[in-house]
Amino acid sequence: MVGPIRAVQTEVVAQAAAGLQTHAVSSTRKNIALGIAAVADLIQLGLFPFFAEGAISIPDDVLDVVVAIALFVTLGFKPRILAALALELIPGVALFPSWTTVVATIPSVSKPKKLPAPKQAPKELDAALPETDSYSG
Repeated sequence: MVGPIRAVQTEVVAQAAAGLQTHAVSSTRKNIALGIAAVADLIQLGLFPFFAEGAISIPDDVLDVVVAIALFVTLGFKPRILAALALELIPGVALFPSWTTVVATIPSVSKPKKLPAPKQAPKELDAALPETDSYSG
């Protein structure tokens, strides 16, 4: 008999796994989004003088909105992307790779690899093989 605590644990784990699967994106989409986020963070770091002002920097705002739209198109609507957009409006946050960090935390699923079917020996060979189950030692 399974105890009531164990049954509850099993149910919670099953629901958590199901919830994770519904919010997960394909690994291809996540890799594309990581590329977009990494390029945006590199631009913000490389061109820091243009993006240093935070919410009052027009180039920074334009880049952040374009990146958010590109990530929404790639990943679908995720509240984390909205949070990252709000975070990017804080002055000085452009020094932290927030876009890349947010995309890296989004769960992804990959399709299981299909293994080739095992080759079966012809039936004629199976019949011709000697019996080896007995031990005469």
